[in-house]
Amino acid sequence: MSQTSLKQKKKNETGSRNSKDSLDTEKRKDSEKSGVRLSTQLPSSSTTSRTSSTSPSQQESLKQLSERPSPPTPPLPSTPPMPLDSRPPTPPEPYSSSRRSTKMHENPEAWAHGIVRDIRDSTQQRGYPRTPPTEWKPYSQRRSTYSQLDRDCLSELPRQHQQREEEEDDEEAYWASVKTLYEKIPSCSRPRPPKPKNAITIAVSSRALFNMVDGRKIYEEEGLEKYMEYQLNNENVILTPGPAFHFVKALQHVNARLRELYPNEQDLFDIVLMTNNHAQVGVRLINSVNHYGLLIDRFCLTGGKSPIGYLKAYLTNLYLSADSEKVQEAIQEGIASATMFDGAKDMAYCDTQLRVAFDGDAVLFSDESEHIAKEHGLDKFFQHETMFENKPLAQGPLKGFLEDLGRLQKKFYAKDERLLCPIRTYLVTARSAASSGARVLKTLRRWGLEIDEALFLAGAPKGPILVKIRPHIFFDDHMFHIEGAQKLGTITAHVPYGISQKMNN
Repeated sequence: MSQTSLKQKKKNETGSRNSKDSLDTEKRKDSEKSGVRLSTQLPSSSTTSRTSSTSPSQQESLKQLSERPSPPTPPLPSTPPMPLDSRPPTPPEPYSSSRRSTKMHENPEAWAHGIVRDIRDSTQQRGYPRTPPTEWKPYSQRRSTYSQLDRDCLSELPRQHQQREEEEDDEEAYWASVKTLYEKIPSCSRPRPPKPKNAITIAVSSRALFNMVDGRKIYEEEGLEKYMEYQLNNENVILTPGPAFHFVKALQHVNARLRELYPNEQDLFDIVLMTNNHAQVGVRLINSVNHYGLLIDRFCLTGGKSPIGYLKAYLTNLYLSADSEKVQEAIQEGIASATMFDGAKDMAYCDTQLRVAFDGDAVLFSDESEHIAKEHGLDKFFQHETMFENKPLAQGPLKGFLEDLGRLQKKFYAKDERLLCPIRTYLVTARSAASSGARVLKTLRRWGLEIDEALFLAGAPKGPILVKIRPHIFFDDHMFHIEGAQKLGTITAHVPYGISQKMNN
């Protein structure tokens, strides 16, 4: 056999062996694929039952096939990318979830109605015929109906507007009536009292504020028990005004004006009712205070004990009483005090301005000049005043109260209310302007105090001048001037201070 034929024979054997190997490989791949498909599709129970039903030889062959390593998968041939123009067009995709939600947000009502309609039509079958459509009319026929509706709406608008305005007016009137009723209640309309440390405290006795002559007479003639019984039986009987009543009312008016200009103002007058009456008598006093609308919140009822010891505790700036002995005690304690005397009952007093008249010597000033006049005569007095014209006089017991009034006046001046100031002060003195008036005015200037009117009478009676002024209170140290002014109807307050008191005694 030639060498060429031997080579051809070997070549054929190699090809047949390769073909057998390739057939075996293909069979093994098919068996593995079928095994994988069965394992993924059938549950474990069916696979177990199928395996248990096969023969042992088949199970062993399957086991050998599963244990054999699978040949590596040949890499897929890489295909070159197609140009964009030659690619087939992609079919339109349905809306994604995000686009569906966007469409729903654009028209949620139509989307929701569509969903409801789909659900209704898919779950329920219409068991009744649809409502027949109404007869269609062209717009030219419907236009008259629409125009009439528009006219009706336009004609209705003014009536509705008027009705709404009437309702608003009724509501405003209702709330105005409620506010008026609310303000009439004493506990609601009553302003808060100022703090004692900031206030100008005026202590007034019950007999200075009210007329208690009848009760005083019973006390002096029948004793304390009968007096208390009388007051308890008449506690609902309103007391009549006393000498300090109009003065207290004028102080309240000043407070009201200050609160208008300065809503948070604390530098105000604070009235304290200071009396030695028993606490049970306080009911009648409270009823009378509320009846007249007096803003008196602080009471001091000492039950027979002198109230002078409480004056400093109450930070009192001025004490007014009908009891001259208690006033003298207060003066000795260094507290500005005066004994009140009533004036004429028919005297008309200004309701919009507090008017306070002061004597000069031993009231606003000390009594040093009066000492010279009483001891050495008027000529020496005039020489002394001319010599010491530029020397300020020493202060008297009421100088502090004049300072308080001046401080409040400046609050009104700061608001350009000088001409409408509710406080007006007067100096009514027996001095002569030419011979001794300059020292008085220079003393006030040195103190930084202003007096609105200065009246130098040179010894003339003060009563007629005071009738023209009609002050709410007039302070003087001479009972001669007090009695003369009282006879003409002026409310007076005696200041027991200075040499004149010693000479009267």
